Amino acid sequence: MTTQIPTTTKQWTLANKPTGAPVLQGEDATFKLHTAVNLPELQDGQMLGQVQYFSNDTGLRNFIQSTVAPERFYVPTVPIGSPMRSGVIVKVIQSKSEKFKPGDLALDFHLGTWSEYIVLEAEQSQPLGALPPGVQPTHFLGALGASGLAAYSGLHYAAQTKPEHTVVISVAAGATGSVAVQIAAKLIGAKKVIGIAGTDAKCAWVKDTLGAHECLNYKSPTFAEDLKKATPEEVDVYFDNAGGDILDLMLTRMKKAGQIAVCGAVSQYNNDQPMALRNWFEVVSMRIQIRGFIMLDYMDKVPAILGELMGAIGEGKLVLDGGETIVEARIEEQPEIWSRLFSGGNQGKSITKLLV
Repeated sequence: MTTQIPTTTKQWTLANKPTGAPVLQGEDATFKLHTAVNLPELQDGQMLGQVQYFSNDTGLRNFIQSTVAPERFYVPTVPIGSPMRSGVIVKVIQSKSEKFKPGDLALDFHLGTWSEYIVLEAEQSQPLGALPPGVQPTHFLGALGASGLAAYSGLHYAAQTKPEHTVVISVAAGATGSVAVQIAAKLIGAKKVIGIAGTDAKCAWVKDTLGAHECLNYKSPTFAEDLKKATPEEVDVYFDNAGGDILDLMLTRMKKAGQIAVCGAVSQYNNDQPMALRNWFEVVSMRIQIRGFIMLDYMDKVPAILGELMGAIGEGKLVLDGGETIVEARIEEQPEIWSRLFSGGNQGKSITKLLV
């Protein structure tokens, strides 16, 4: 039986750049759904895939509107009228590349789009063949994908984390933070690992499952006191996924010459006001070293990093169970599912399983 090759696809494009939270409905809606976008004819080296999974990442908010000028951004941003981008896993249905054949699963980290069908460049896509026990394809969108690579490179390379260090990780129940906690506690063996999360239930998971020595609920009215109590010897390394008030408070708990690795600032992505840091002079007074980084800086180290992470899974040091929130949905629901990230609606990596 011959598989019918689609010629059109449903696809979300960027309709308006938001100044605050993305708008999901009405004339000012951030995204627009097109129901019959023509698919281009395949060229040599390309493949046509049916999307199986979307990677939902808070960082995509900066792809559509950021305080950073587009020419200074680390990847191409999404212009008005262009398809919304994200990481995807696709099932290949047609290929003009020897690298892939129909039926294969392929991963693209960040050049996929919110579409039911998509044409991808084979050389920019990774095959997902036979996997070790306990490893699922979706893990390559999270713990074994950009999230895990950012966690590893931020701790090892940007912050130079050592076993004798006290490490604090914000958004510790998120996609990157949940892996960072495990790397710090179980692979590096840091003296003390403290997570920061938004609910008591998430903090319990960060401690009991991921291995943090302590986890603090930043929504608690005693958060500032709890942080001071948890860090009597102050902090060597802060892995920052939050920005905003949490970063401001963390500046007061850093040791002299302490390291801050800045991976993200999720608390600020939907904030239309400039980020205010009252404790900024702590950077001077305590000679704090702040380093922004992205995992793309370390692509030459990816094979070695993945080898170590896969080895940690085999040894039981890296836990994947419970580290994904997978939502089954149709393409029409994708903007709303992605937007849940900003209200803490996920534990670990957020992924959409696309229904057709």
